Amino acid sequence: MGLLNFLFGNNNKKIQDFKKRDAVILDVRTKPEFDAGAISGSVHIPLNEIPSKIIEIKQWNKPVITCCASGVRSGSAAKTLNNNDIEAINGGGWRSLQKKL
Repeated sequence: MGLLNFLFGNNNKKIQDFKKRDAVILDVRTKPEFDAGAISGSVHIPLNEIPSKIIEIKQWNKPVITCCASGVRSGSAAKTLNNNDIEAINGGGWRSLQKKL
């Protein structure tokens, strides 16, 4: 098991399950990072804005796959969403997530 799998878990099966259920890809990087490249169709809400957007995100009524540059911020975002009764998983870095989709 690689270090990243140990830290972030191997969630390929969960990602595929979420994808089948029309999950929203939520990119939590900064605007300049997002503008430099992102997964097509992903929604951009910077990590620091997640707490103020919980009601909006709940209204999507869909599971959420979070992503960022490396997986650290998206892990934090997924935890915040889960703590607010939103089904979410950490998709990790956006580039690696894009390959899994």
